[in-house]
Amino acid sequence: MQGTLRELDVASLLRLIELGQRTGELFLENRQGQIYFLFFSDGRLVYATDSHWTLSRLREFLVGWQLDHILLQVPSTKAGAGVLEYAQVWALLESHELDPSQAIALVQAMMLEVLFDVLPLLEGRFVFEQGDALCPPLTSLVVSEHLSPVLRQVQAWKQMSPLLRHTGDRPVLRHPEALAALSPWIDGGHSLRQISRFTQLPFLAVASKVYGALLEGSATVAPYQAPGTTVAKATVPRVLCIDDSNTIRRAVEYILSSSGYAVVTCDHPVRALPLIYDHKPHLVLSDISMPELTGYELCAMLRHTRTFAQTPIIMLTSKDGYLDRVRARMAGATDYLTKPFGERELLMVTGRYLKDVREYPVVPAQGLEL
Repeated sequence: MQGTLRELDVASLLRLIELGQRTGELFLENRQGQIYFLFFSDGRLVYATDSHWTLSRLREFLVGWQLDHILLQVPSTKAGAGVLEYAQVWALLESHELDPSQAIALVQAMMLEVLFDVLPLLEGRFVFEQGDALCPPLTSLVVSEHLSPVLRQVQAWKQMSPLLRHTGDRPVLRHPEALAALSPWIDGGHSLRQISRFTQLPFLAVASKVYGALLEGSATVAPYQAPGTTVAKATVPRVLCIDDSNTIRRAVEYILSSSGYAVVTCDHPVRALPLIYDHKPHLVLSDISMPELTGYELCAMLRHTRTFAQTPIIMLTSKDGYLDRVRARMAGATDYLTKPFGERELLMVTGRYLKDVREYPVVPAQGLEL
């Protein structure tokens, strides 16, 4: 199931998923390229996040409970499995750093935040992919029970425009005594949403207090600026290599770095997701056979986004069969390299798809075979 939000609004889409008792993942992309991921089990929402895929949101919630230090006490291997943030919550629960009620409250608060963000969307695209439920289950929401309350919050929030426009707006107090309870956080360095998490106050309550201070002239606001909006056009091509082989990663990095490319490598597809959205590579090299998320699945996921719909994705495979090539093409891959490949083959394929990005010739590295 896929389409545009002009054809089907978000609330109706969520109702359809609930009525159909669908299990799988909903991708929502707004016109700015921001992506949201909502996970369902039998029509109930079990988890929701956005395309940043980092632990910053979880850390900010834990700051409000004065528990942010516990993230450092969980082995990193716990956080690497599955969806990073969700896996971290489970790791904290299993290590008894969080009790069940705290873990459930965290995940539910995260889901409600995402509902607040996606319900107003009028333009964008959606894709629902049926699949296995997110495991292990922790909690769930019957979305239809929350649509009306969240939509009322959205309408109240819209009334604060144009003084406040985005949950990422960063207020600054001219007179600290104006909002004594919030003043430690209202310093121009924290967004409205972060302040809500830090103080454990509802977002609308924080926004209302800041809105009142703006009307009184006791506060100003630094408008939200989307990441990357002021970045100049890149002249150095950025390449991301995802492969669980250390030998492959090191060799790719050496060859391409020596030839003038900016290279980032990662050994796990799930950990690669935040790197993809943070670094916005001009080309992705991805192994096909990887744990938890195959190269085919990663490629298909990126092709469903506006940001990476046209990004060259080169599949790295140890197989040279016709079926593997067909599967790669069906997933949206641009090309493929069969292992072992040498320096010449690697530079040829990267140069072929990045010739319009770089502004200087490739200087070959010393001969290597991967």
